[in-house]
Amino acid sequence: MSDPVVAAKKDAGIRAANMVEDGMIVGLGTGSTVFFAMERLGERIKTEGLRILGVPTSNQTAMRAEEYGIPLTTLTLHPVLDLAIDGADQVDPKKQMIKGRGAAHLREKVVADAAKQFVVVIDSGKEVTGLDAAVPIEVLPFAYGSVAKKLRELGGEPVMREGVKKDGPVISDNGNYVVDCAFGAIADPAGLEAAINRIPGVLGNGIFAAMTAKTVVIVGGKR
Repeated sequence: MSDPVVAAKKDAGIRAANMVEDGMIVGLGTGSTVFFAMERLGERIKTEGLRILGVPTSNQTAMRAEEYGIPLTTLTLHPVLDLAIDGADQVDPKKQMIKGRGAAHLREKVVADAAKQFVVVIDSGKEVTGLDAAVPIEVLPFAYGSVAKKLRELGGEPVMREGVKKDGPVISDNGNYVVDCAFGAIADPAGLEAAINRIPGVLGNGIFAAMTAKTVVIVGGKR
């Protein structure tokens, strides 16, 4: 019997990929649900002759795109994207979300911001009534100590993300540290997102609360 969570992720990914139209420039997020969308896009390229260009948010996504036959481009050549497809770790009823378990949230936010439409693919387990997960924060290594102090002053509990198959901290594709900071229940996601970003040395954080107007959330298994 198939895993219902995997089935939901695949359903969400396929539905998002089917929204892509010929000639589009598409932002490609990072994570298992997005990879189902990329797999479907690869199928459409082969069977329908779909012509698209993708902008990957991580090295892992770029490698997967090459595997699926999706041609890639850059934000330098295409600073405005038609659509971006990405996953999320938590999504609330206002379409505010926390992202970053894959440590690609900084590039993901840049790509989502550049897109006319932001399509978020999730399974129902990612739906929450309020955001309360630890917030991933990308930090300039030089500034780690001062950033951690400022995060504690905001009421957070910062923890350096450690590698699983290597000793030491996780290093993002941009060469920076990733800090996971627990704040408990987040009453004002937009306010906290802005406050974290104001800390010198913070390059970006995983709260996505500023682009809900252009966000479409696809929950796998639901219509």
